[in-house]
Amino acid sequence: MVSGAGPTWPDLLTRLLAREDLSLDESRWAMTRIMGGEASSAQVAGFLMALRSKVESVAEVRGLADVMLEHAHRIEIPGESIDISGTGGDRFGTVNISTMSSVVIASTGLRVVKHGNRAASSKSGSADVLESLGVNLSLTPDQVRRVGLDAGITFCFAQTFHPSMRHAGPARAELGVGTAFNLLGPLTNPAQPTYAAVGVADVRFLPIIAGVFADRGQVAAVFRGEEGLDEMSIAGPTRVLWVREGKVTETMVHPSDVGLEVSTIDSIKGGLADENAEVARRVFAGDRGPARDAVLLNAGTALAVASGADHSTAAEIHDAIGDGVQRAAAAIDSGEAAAQLERWIASSRAVAD
Repeated sequence: MVSGAGPTWPDLLTRLLAREDLSLDESRWAMTRIMGGEASSAQVAGFLMALRSKVESVAEVRGLADVMLEHAHRIEIPGESIDISGTGGDRFGTVNISTMSSVVIASTGLRVVKHGNRAASSKSGSADVLESLGVNLSLTPDQVRRVGLDAGITFCFAQTFHPSMRHAGPARAELGVGTAFNLLGPLTNPAQPTYAAVGVADVRFLPIIAGVFADRGQVAAVFRGEEGLDEMSIAGPTRVLWVREGKVTETMVHPSDVGLEVSTIDSIKGGLADENAEVARRVFAGDRGPARDAVLLNAGTALAVASGADHSTAAEIHDAIGDGVQRAAAAIDSGEAAAQLERWIASSRAVAD
């Protein structure tokens, strides 16, 4: 903490421009003022760009995320649950892999509390495709909680749960470039699920997001396809950081390690929300091909995170993901994934009546 009466914006900006990391408390100080509407657009923009030019540290990102959570509408859903999401920004425009995977995961019996938003850099974000599938997202936080309990899966719409983010909106829009706030979605799920599976587009932030999960004592997998995909990749190897008991284990996972074929990124290119929703329906109906394989790999990885298996060696990680892939395939082929989507749609509509 800066000595004297406490930090000031000039103090923090000067240090960031000198490439000095801020402490957790200093990061919290800045975010508290941003979330409270006490920072001007110039101060918000200057802070975010100074952070990005230095590259954010674990303590800085955790400070931002923790304060964002403190200003969020929180919900409590008992029992084990997971969120599978990505930072976005990979520019590949793939189908909504993590959203499809979330339905498959829930159909195996593991509750999913997905945190997401509309598209930012792609044509179809998680909220967009879910609406096209028929899921009602116009819900209060308590209704979201009730859907999670009833259907085994629910969606925390970021714009509903994080109203204080409106104070940073103008500065972010005017900047028009990625900032630390683009990293916060996977770290600020209002339900704080037991487990997390998170894709990261920018390789610089892979260890940072994993470090925040480790610092919090959470269980997670944080991954990035070697070509830059913010998903587990079916096009080649994926770098995976496994976080458990405050420790991070790194390994590489190739589709062939878990019994899946290699396909190109072009084979899972997506389109607008309605087009991606149709892909999801076909996957849940049992259609085989690259989109299904991408879902199996990502759902399988998430199930491995929640399996309680020892992830201390590459072989153990591959085995755990392989088991998860088989469970995900069985859920699709039995019709349970398709039924799970219908339960979610029905529950999201009934709770609003």
